[in-house]
Amino acid sequence: MSLNFVKAEFVCSAANQSGFLRDGLPQFAFAGRSNVGKSSVINRLVSRKNLAYVGASPGKTTQINYFLIDKGAYLVDLPGYGYAKVSQAEKERWGRLMESYFQDGSELITVGVLIVDIRHKPTENDRIMHDWFRQTGCPEIVVANKLDKLKKSQVEPALALIRETLELTEEDVLVPFSAEKGNGKEELIALLNGACEK
Repeated sequence: MSLNFVKAEFVCSAANQSGFLRDGLPQFAFAGRSNVGKSSVINRLVSRKNLAYVGASPGKTTQINYFLIDKGAYLVDLPGYGYAKVSQAEKERWGRLMESYFQDGSELITVGVLIVDIRHKPTENDRIMHDWFRQTGCPEIVVANKLDKLKKSQVEPALALIRETLELTEEDVLVPFSAEKGNGKEELIALLNGACEK
């Protein structure tokens, strides 16, 4: 069964562990730095401008947001990490929320989607998030967003740097993506649909 990603609706936000959805539907967990364009990637996948909130200032996703896709799976938008200008106490609250989600991750997460900026070497926070996905044992897709900002000749070296920094193997999936132009959208949707069928 292929999910129609255009049929997407916001379901709820979880501010703590008691709010996590556990109804057995597949969950695609999207993670990324605060200014990496995570909301834009989600909006591109569902062909909507504003399903996921795109903030003028990074760090608008402060809870775990659940979007139901075609009544068959959840797209889970995790709080962005790194850049947001928020208090230390708020950052710590986000950290605890993420940790508790990942502790439950092996039973909740069907596939993890880590969004990085193709123009830059992945940060230490990107590496930590990558390790968290690995520890849950779920499949992971690394999405290298902002492809439209590079010249063609820069793409392969940029992807090689991401592979090297995150220590990706040949089996690991790395998708060059442009939320702006739509490059990589069909491939990512196919990979998510494939993960549901396993």
